[in-house]
Amino acid sequence: MHHETEDAHASNGHEAVAKVSSAAEDRRMIAGEDDMRILNDAVSKVSPHAVKDLLSLGICIGCIFRLSGVRGHIFSCPSLLLSILHPVIGEPTDSSTHRYTGIGGNEDSGAAHSSQESECEPVICSICLGVLQFTYFDDKKMLVKKDSADELAVSIANLVKKEGHEFDNFSLEVSIPPVIAENEHVVLLYMKKKYGSELWFQEKFLSERISAKDALKLSLCNPLEKLLDVKSSGSSTFRIRLTYAQPRASGKNQNITERSQGCKRRRTGTENIFSTVHGSVVDGIECSDISTSEADAGIRKPSDGLQDNENSDCFKFPLEKVNQPCHLAFLCYRTHIYIGGRYLKYSRNVSQTRWIIDDERMGEASVEEIIGGNILPMCLGDNYKFHAAGREDINVRMLGSGRPFLVEIQNSRHVPSEALIKEIEVKINNLENKLVRVKNLKLVDSHGWSLMQEGEEEKQKQYAALVWIDRPLKDEDMQAISSLKDKKILQRTPIRVLHRRSPLEREKIIHWMKIEKIAGSSQYFLLHLCTQAGTYIKEFVHGDLGRTHPSVGSILGCRAEILQLDVTEVKMDCFLDE
Repeated sequence: MHHETEDAHASNGHEAVAKVSSAAEDRRMIAGEDDMRILNDAVSKVSPHAVKDLLSLGICIGCIFRLSGVRGHIFSCPSLLLSILHPVIGEPTDSSTHRYTGIGGNEDSGAAHSSQESECEPVICSICLGVLQFTYFDDKKMLVKKDSADELAVSIANLVKKEGHEFDNFSLEVSIPPVIAENEHVVLLYMKKKYGSELWFQEKFLSERISAKDALKLSLCNPLEKLLDVKSSGSSTFRIRLTYAQPRASGKNQNITERSQGCKRRRTGTENIFSTVHGSVVDGIECSDISTSEADAGIRKPSDGLQDNENSDCFKFPLEKVNQPCHLAFLCYRTHIYIGGRYLKYSRNVSQTRWIIDDERMGEASVEEIIGGNILPMCLGDNYKFHAAGREDINVRMLGSGRPFLVEIQNSRHVPSEALIKEIEVKINNLENKLVRVKNLKLVDSHGWSLMQEGEEEKQKQYAALVWIDRPLKDEDMQAISSLKDKKILQRTPIRVLHRRSPLEREKIIHWMKIEKIAGSSQYFLLHLCTQAGTYIKEFVHGDLGRTHPSVGSILGCRAEILQLDVTEVKMDCFLDE
């Protein structure tokens, strides 16, 4: 069975290669003239002086085009080979000229290389560190060298299909180490110093340039669209992410970007991006707290913005020889989806979230686990987070129209339909123990999250409390309570939560109250009240040793204790009956 699985994976891989190769061939047949026009146009824009100089510095074809101000569809052509520059630099006189392969990998003549040579370390571009040569170390620290963008796209597509996501489009994200921008900055300063006064340099090298990151994205998007049979979209919720990280440099050209702005030392982190992506750390990987977008922002500016400090110690030239390419991590994921609604809690032994003290569960269950545990499997997600508009204590019921909540599903492989969400709602409501019920369940966007957060701070809440006082209830007591409207009270942090809350004094509003008598009892009654969000109801009843003032006890001039409490309404506009 294991061999059958391996054969199946191998078969799928060959089919994918065949598919993308066929797609590439179709592109060459259908748009061959367009590609040749694009290539010829790009070649016409590069200078023989620059090409020879940059090749001697170990810079790949893709980076040469970028530095020469070439933009647009050139990077989406099936391959960029050194031979396309022969009209500029002439035919090679020896095999050394073939050392610097760029986007698209090796020349056809390179097929004659021996297997011994193919096992040697590849020549790595001094600027992009192999990114535009499709050469990298994988997560097993094995050296991988793809011959083209199409071949790299096959590996990415296989990963996506293996993860089992459902999607209508995708967004390609690329993260590269800041040292690539720093290397490019150094080379541009060198070229400016050497050729700055020449017309071809002013015409070609002083234009805006495409970044290495965007060049890679251009080369991968077309084959990925063919393989995945969907279009790419920058606004897609399904992301394919390529994260490149470079082993720590020796320090010669480290932190060039920042030091060029004052030779200031930059703080670097010690945690690798791989610890986020794979949960493990790859030893010796350079990490920076400077984002890729920041690095790109500096390097994509025209060269006339370069500082004239070529002689500064901040810039060391020539660049060190690069022996190792970047480490590459593939990751595909969906941005969080939210399923919202309202929940009702009927038990006084169910916490809102999972509650464990000294390895012992408090209560028989939690709202979070009952709801989230039934939604997650339906969405095929990795994990979930439960968010609610406030919370009630474990021994407080949530009644009325329920409390608004959101379940945030992380990396959902399936986006549930309305029918499936209704099925989830029915499943939860038909659970045997009947501890929790949900209503108005629906898929919501980030606006639903904002609506719930805004309403949480502005909402009013209604309660029903069973109260005992140490004397018989009088008619004037009922009048005293019901006459209070929008009464301001001061509450110091309750004693029962002082161990986890800051000792503050808060002003809250009691909007209204009324007393409902209980037949056959003179000292027990139901207190119905509406308060501002965040009011501690239990403390408002008994006074918390004077820390809440006034309280029901102080208003009635007697001892008052709360025996049971229910939340009967959370007044918010979200997730109501339609």
